Amino acid sequence: MRYAFIEAHRFEFSVRAMCRMLMVYFSGFYAWLKDPLSLRAQEDARQTDLIQQEWADSGKVYGYRKLHDNLLDADEICCENNVARLASLAGIAAQIGYKRRPGRYGGKPAIVADNILDRKFEVDAPDTV
Repeated sequence: MRYAFIEAHRFEFSVRAMCRMLMVYFSGFYAWLKDPLSLRAQEDARQTDLIQQEWADSGKVYGYRKLHDNLLDADEICCENNVARLASLAGIAAQIGYKRRPGRYGGKPAIVADNILDRKFEVDAPDTV
């Protein structure tokens, strides 16, 4: 993120001055210019595409455990935790079954008790009896 900021403003300010202010090494900035994505980021992008493809093939139902199994069947070397992390970042989640969720879903109407004590609940004005 810092390197992208330096890249965007490098023609307005000195690169070394911005690196000093953002507390990054200018040699790291120039290395980032040559290859902005690390090997891990490239591998994560590739595996995220595979995960999204497997998820779409499953009808957008499978979670990370079954997606991991499918990737292993496709001879892809991956860790279950890594698949869970990439699926979470991509917004992929398992479709949970068809159970009812906790909450109120209507039902019988409330039973109102009879006014046996003959109390007056209707008044003409507030704070008066």
